[in-house]
Amino acid sequence: MKPRSTRARVSFVILTIVVLTGVFMVRLVDLQIVQADTLNAEADTKRTLTSVSYGTRGDIVDTNGAILADSVERFDIVISPRVTLLRENASVVVLEDLVQITDIIGGDPDEMLAMILDNPESDFEYLAQGITLDEYQSVLELGITWLYYELSPERSYPNGEIAGNLVGFIGTDGPQAGVELSADECLAGEDVEASYARGEDGVALPGSDVETIEAKDGGTLALTIDRDLQFYVQQRMAQTAEALGATWATGVVMRVSDAHLLAVSDWPTVDPNNVDLADRGALGSRAFSTPYEPGSTVKALTAASLIDAGAANQQTQVVSPYALELTNGGGTISDSFYHEDQRLTLAGALVESSNTAIAQYTDLLDAASRHDYLQAFGLGEKTGIGFYGESSGALYEAKDWDARTNYAVQFGQGLSTTSIQMASAYQALGNDGVRLPPVLVEGCEWPDGTVTDTPSTEGTQVISETAADQTLEMMEMVYSSSGSAPNLQIPGYRVAVKSGTAQVAENGAYGNSVVISYAGLAPAEDPEYIVIATAGIPDSIYSGAIATTFRDIMAQTLTTYRVTPSETSGPDLPLRW
Repeated sequence: MKPRSTRARVSFVILTIVVLTGVFMVRLVDLQIVQADTLNAEADTKRTLTSVSYGTRGDIVDTNGAILADSVERFDIVISPRVTLLRENASVVVLEDLVQITDIIGGDPDEMLAMILDNPESDFEYLAQGITLDEYQSVLELGITWLYYELSPERSYPNGEIAGNLVGFIGTDGPQAGVELSADECLAGEDVEASYARGEDGVALPGSDVETIEAKDGGTLALTIDRDLQFYVQQRMAQTAEALGATWATGVVMRVSDAHLLAVSDWPTVDPNNVDLADRGALGSRAFSTPYEPGSTVKALTAASLIDAGAANQQTQVVSPYALELTNGGGTISDSFYHEDQRLTLAGALVESSNTAIAQYTDLLDAASRHDYLQAFGLGEKTGIGFYGESSGALYEAKDWDARTNYAVQFGQGLSTTSIQMASAYQALGNDGVRLPPVLVEGCEWPDGTVTDTPSTEGTQVISETAADQTLEMMEMVYSSSGSAPNLQIPGYRVAVKSGTAQVAENGAYGNSVVISYAGLAPAEDPEYIVIATAGIPDSIYSGAIATTFRDIMAQTLTTYRVTPSETSGPDLPLRW
């Protein structure tokens, strides 16, 4: 019996060995063949670290090269808690190092040590983020081997609120507003990512670099804005808004010859360095994004259209009552103050800013033509600048005008515009009737010196040169003969100007709130600059309250650019008959 029992035991052992060998073989095949790629990838992931080198975001500069936004060097300190804790007496040694580190960059060494101890298996944690170049160099000199460093540029806005409404800002999710957002394609850099295998101590293994993408710096974005003039306009508009008790205010300066925007101010506004302190409504630019009914500043465009069409001239006569019953059943319109009947010329209608007179001139030209003129002046369409959040305003088709709107649009109600659109319309008046596309960005200069995104210079002939000149002459009469004339005078210069006061629609009806503005050009005989000053919902409801603001901004602009004073006297047109 023993031989048989022995053979059985041997057979069992052999069978067991065969089975176990088969299992091991199956597992070996599974590990080395079936799951090989997956396991290798997991292993690579565990021993591979990725470092990032950042392409620098491009600068934003003003027309003279002054920095409006740039990128400053900041550094993150990165550690591997797992590797850090490998050393003997790790807690004691690391705490001593942390005390030296926090003496330079600030912070609590005990809290930092607790973070390390709480993540003993982690290979990536931030010890500190956003330290300055000086701090980085001081920490580096400590020679602490378990620290790693990553360049992490941050955006800086050295002028604070100056042009903050235009420049915009960067948030945690990237560009959020202004040209930072609309011109991101120019400004954005391309970052470097380098992956490498590391040893047990976390140091990169020689020759282990597996992926590198070449970093590229962003381009430099040049704006048309003049930083110094922008500063003045912002300050003056802020003073005006606060003095008038306004809800908002905008100020625009444009050069006539090329439609470059030299200043675009908003109040309230945003400091890109401290976005959280700004009102949500002030994170962009109202001058681009918030349309309003412009009121009587549109009367200059109406007069220009009538003259260009041959429907009227500077001396075309009407009798202007305080209140006028519209012949088309549109009800009654009235002027802003009571007066007896006035015998006005077209020039007189602009000086007196008479709604009832303009309504009568309106009947001299058909609605479709009047609409087309307003549209050619740029109303109802975006400017083409591409500023984020820009509004097109509202100019409805003539066929959709009701009986009252048919007249109201010609004195600036029943339509809406932005401050930039009004500046563009007045640019056509000053440029012999040719409207050029407004410009905010001069171009993008790339690191290799090439320049892209240059603006279009193709203009549109809106009205004839004669019509433009005659309109400016009538606007000069506003400067010299209107009730606000004493507050408008700039010694030595002829100025063409028009005021505007428009009621604000509230709950479908006009209430007591208004928007007031002054818009004009100088020197009137050969216009070089346009100024638009606007205040929304002020306590003082008459546009004359903003006349001195217009005067001061225009005077500052003429002084800044050393414009030669006028050598001829202004026109003396008949206002009454």
